Amino acid sequence: MERSRLLILLLTLVFAVPILSTQAMAQAVYGSISGTITDASGGVIPGATVTINSVQRGTTDTVVTNDSGNYVKDRLLPGVYAVSVELTGFQKAVIERVNVNVDTVSHVDITLQPGGVDQVITVNSTDTQLLKTDRADVATTFEDKEITDLPILDRNFTKFILLTPGTQQLGWQHAASENPQGSIQTMVNGQHFSGTGYQLDGTENRDPILGIIVINPNFEAIGETKITSQNYDAEFGQATAGVVSVQTKSGTNEFHGSVFDFRQSDWGQARNPFSQSEVNAQTGRFIPATLRNQFGGSFGGPILKDKFFFFGDYQGLRSKVGGSRLLTVPTALGRTGDLSEYGVNIFDPAGGDPATRTQFAGNVIPQLRLSPQALAILQLVPQPTRPGIRDNFVASGIEQFNNDTFNVRLDGRMSEAFSLFGRYSFADFERNGPTAFGDGGGPELVSLGGVSDVRNHSLAAGFDYGISPTLIGDFRFGWFWYKVAVLPFDFGQRTGEQVGIPGVNLDDTTYSGLPAGFVELPPDGEAGDFEFGSGLGVNRCNCP
Repeated sequence: MERSRLLILLLTLVFAVPILSTQAMAQAVYGSISGTITDASGGVIPGATVTINSVQRGTTDTVVTNDSGNYVKDRLLPGVYAVSVELTGFQKAVIERVNVNVDTVSHVDITLQPGGVDQVITVNSTDTQLLKTDRADVATTFEDKEITDLPILDRNFTKFILLTPGTQQLGWQHAASENPQGSIQTMVNGQHFSGTGYQLDGTENRDPILGIIVINPNFEAIGETKITSQNYDAEFGQATAGVVSVQTKSGTNEFHGSVFDFRQSDWGQARNPFSQSEVNAQTGRFIPATLRNQFGGSFGGPILKDKFFFFGDYQGLRSKVGGSRLLTVPTALGRTGDLSEYGVNIFDPAGGDPATRTQFAGNVIPQLRLSPQALAILQLVPQPTRPGIRDNFVASGIEQFNNDTFNVRLDGRMSEAFSLFGRYSFADFERNGPTAFGDGGGPELVSLGGVSDVRNHSLAAGFDYGISPTLIGDFRFGWFWYKVAVLPFDFGQRTGEQVGIPGVNLDDTTYSGLPAGFVELPPDGEAGDFEFGSGLGVNRCNCP
């Protein structure tokens, strides 16, 4: 027993964070309760015993007021607590409900009345401190009820950041292939979006390259979140804009669970008069099918009452989103080199001085002068489905997106001085989006033309140990893995080699597929009039 106690003490000393008993610091995971105990005349009362009980978990902590009548209990998990005060010669005072929030001090000042300790006074409310004196941060806090009740249609947590004053969504967003969790890039007080820090249970949750949240937590898993836009503590030193701190739920002394299902279909969806004016011959529908089903649940409770607790949640998404686009493809004549219907004169580019070049007869390029690679690529591109030289092709298809995420958390209360926790989060995403031209690639029809296979992991663990009333050891470990695989629509195929382009398909994986191409079409051509293959500028597939 003594060896175990010594080992804990040594580990704690290594990672110790000095904390004065009159302050509440390092609160990225916890909250605290503090206040002043006075008598009826307003005089401070030293030596009073303050007992703090967790209503949900049944844990108990006690502190004693100092010579100034002040007390503080930090390292409290967010939730509801009951506070009672006892001292010989005074009636016992009880406050049944005190809300504790993450990274926040809840002030509870209590006045004791003369009497016996066996007499109990229940205080229904306490004076709320309107002005924060313990910190200068500017923050917005959302509790679990607000998170689950506010109408966020796609249940995307990062949209709560936009409810904070001084925030603005960036005009462009990362491609769906690299950001399948839909993390919104948000500017806080005009600062660059990559300067916003994300914390999950007090550990890092921001991808350092994309600058976005890695684990976009399920609503069922969030116990509380605090979004700080100004004057955050120095422990969040990596952030230069705002700080988003999320605390996951822990189990309680009672078993609780939830189940949900949200289903959305294309019933009542309006048609696009340009790209959905005719019935699709294959599906018999004007609009490609769209269906979104988001489901899941949560369950938590005690492993050992008042000591060990567990909580877990799961969320699944099965989605298919139909999309259609009105595009331009080369006409049947144009593919043979006959550009007479485009209304421009075509000159021989090998004729020397542009002023004296010879015009091709009838604006028809001889077959021998046509690029065999271009002809091979055009074989992969569908023929026009509408008349004209522009806006002559309608493409439609369905993008599939499946998502499975879950969180598991364990909390332990070894003693009043020693607490520990562990949490593992997993997120798997698979998005498969069609391209406009099938084997020829081309623009995406919804959000991605290709395949995105993403698997994210996050692990957090820690413990805290009260070495003395004025010294606390707080150890926390965090690890995450953001693994993204973005694949072209023709992954594994040597399409570039097949159409005669050398040196692009060096293997069947990393360098596979048809490279991107941008074509200007007469008479007033612009780059991108006609696009094929795969690339970020073509179908948002950042590949190979």
